[in-house]
Amino acid sequence: MARDELARFLRDRREALRPSDPGPRRRTPGLRREEVAERACMSPEYYARLEQARGPRPSARILDALAGALRLVPAERTHLYRLAGVAPDPPAAPSRTVRPHVAALLQRLPDTGVIVTAASYDVVAWNPLAEALLGELEGLNLARRRFLRGSDVLTSGHEEFGEIAVARLRAATARYPHDPSLAALVDELKAGSEEFGAIWDTNPVRAPGHRTKTLSHPEAGRLAVNCDVLTVPDEDQQVVFMTADPGSSSARAFRRLALA
Repeated sequence: MARDELARFLRDRREALRPSDPGPRRRTPGLRREEVAERACMSPEYYARLEQARGPRPSARILDALAGALRLVPAERTHLYRLAGVAPDPPAAPSRTVRPHVAALLQRLPDTGVIVTAASYDVVAWNPLAEALLGELEGLNLARRRFLRGSDVLTSGHEEFGEIAVARLRAATARYPHDPSLAALVDELKAGSEEFGAIWDTNPVRAPGHRTKTLSHPEAGRLAVNCDVLTVPDEDQQVVFMTADPGSSSARAFRRLALA
């Protein structure tokens, strides 16, 4: 049964891909088997046997080549390994690339501050209002700013964010055990912040969601901010939406900052 499901999955993903050079009219949708085999650097006969549920169990190396050839997203890659009965290797590092549709979403919300953070808490995308609210975001890591720079703009929710950040970083180190930059970040935070080390030792369990925080802005003063977090599972990223209650003084400040 698993072999049949693997064959069906490979066939469905192959047929969903558009060839870069369509050439003459094709009888079937997507790529040909030979084209997938060429991309994956394997013989067409071997790939055909996999799609026909006649081949041997593929190795991790073969599965990784197929995942690249079929342009599988991380969740699909994990599913491919599961169908083949092979434990997937952990990803090398958190994704710091933002999908185009997520980046476009940021620009369609002018009255909402939006940032995207990687699993390491690097800010990897933002819109103008987010930068107006939070300050310079280029190259910023929110955990580093929270624990090392003493420049967190929150006047309420500060302690809670510390636990949330540690919980997320602990989970990230388990998912990306071979990422040197993530390991270096955690070592830096432990060495530079007793608070971070103390929270780390408690192994907090916190989940993203809706929270209301107070932000201290150098021009607009104290702002009541609603923060809602949506996850992008395929990239292990979080999109944080910052809004103000309609008709409130904070909402009017948001509008002024957006127009500035």
